Amino acid sequence: MISKFINREKERTLLEEEWGKEGGRLIILYGRRRIGKTRLLTEFVKDKENGVFYIAEDSSTQIQINGLKDKIAEFLDDSLLRTLEIKEWSQLFEYLANNMPEQRFYLIIDEFSYLIKSDKKILSVLQRLWDTTFANSPVFMVLSGSMLGLMSDMVLSYASPLYGRRTRDILLEELSFKDAKKFVTMSLRESLELYFIIGGVPEYLLKAAEYSSLNKFLEREFFSKMGYFYREPYFIISQEFKELKFYFSILNAIAYGNTKPTDIANFVGIEAKKIYPYLENLIRLGFVERQVSIFGNPKKGIYQIKDNIFDFWFNFVFKYREEIEREFFHPKKEELSSYYGKKFEDFVRREVLHHLLGYSKAGRWWHKSEEIDVVAVNESTMEIFFFECKWSDLRKKDVKWIVKELKRKAKLVKWNDGERKEKFGVIARKIEDKEEFRCDGFLVYDVEDLERVL
Repeated sequence: MISKFINREKERTLLEEEWGKEGGRLIILYGRRRIGKTRLLTEFVKDKENGVFYIAEDSSTQIQINGLKDKIAEFLDDSLLRTLEIKEWSQLFEYLANNMPEQRFYLIIDEFSYLIKSDKKILSVLQRLWDTTFANSPVFMVLSGSMLGLMSDMVLSYASPLYGRRTRDILLEELSFKDAKKFVTMSLRESLELYFIIGGVPEYLLKAAEYSSLNKFLEREFFSKMGYFYREPYFIISQEFKELKFYFSILNAIAYGNTKPTDIANFVGIEAKKIYPYLENLIRLGFVERQVSIFGNPKKGIYQIKDNIFDFWFNFVFKYREEIEREFFHPKKEELSSYYGKKFEDFVRREVLHHLLGYSKAGRWWHKSEEIDVVAVNESTMEIFFFECKWSDLRKKDVKWIVKELKRKAKLVKWNDGERKEKFGVIARKIEDKEEFRCDGFLVYDVEDLERVL
């Protein structure tokens, strides 16, 4: 299993820059569960001697106050503070404000959302003391949280008491495949399929790193009621939303192919106009995304599950939970292939295309029953690129058919007709006789080619 710290150079650089600035610094670090916030902060402070690193628990306010008090007392080597009975956040932070060291020190509160959840007054306390003391002090304060909705609404929003006080906010996102593949020893093909399932979440990758086989990983960690991922999305959603069953139903609807608001609403059983606030919440927290055809009406979008772990879980775990409980579930090969194919299209658009060509705009295209996986345009050269993406091994006749269909559908795409330069391509798991197609002017790439740029 990998133990070294992978990437996060941009975030580490931002933290170091803030550390080197004058006066108090207030950093808000947020991101989904398991994304690596604690590890990032641990790496940041490992060469810094002065500071407090407190990881909050989902417990009562008094237990939280006592926990942070003990950490501060240890840092200050303060026997008096250890014996004091402190009942309010204001007492504890005022004590720190009056007894701070003169040199730069860090105060990191990890899982800060748990403190807000227990007592929202902590925000007003920090606001008051930041304005009166901490802003002009040597404190380097980091408030880190995994409950994205709560962090957005209570810490980052305009209505937050801390609004205007933070000196930097950092949203920690998933690792790209280029970094994610460093965690595992699987083949490139299996590493990609793994990425289509769990994305670039470091803790998930660490779990996968225990296995050399993707099938064994899926069997033990997804398709077993004792598996690490068997209930994981449930825990994440229950942490974010009170209406757990309702949000679950919406995600389930989208996973099953209901991508239009009216179809989602019908699946869930509510009026279409009432579905939009729920969809917006899911988009805001990164679980769902709204897609629009590259040259289509922006009002006519569809909804897709953005988070890989949720997409896979609803399609293969939640859907077949009864079979999994009875311990005789084996995923159908064609269902897995269909899932990988869908995620491969997304992967190409997000992480591959910019390595292959220069363009100013790219996305999916669809009109009525017709669809093209990737359309990209270069405004300056008047080039338009049409790609189909297939997570399969293609023979020559397959590629010829795909290109023929691309050319047919390209005539339906309205963009600088008569002036544009059209180029056609295929990106697949494996392609037979690639050089022959390239000599004919087609853009063809398979995993072997992608390995050089990823």
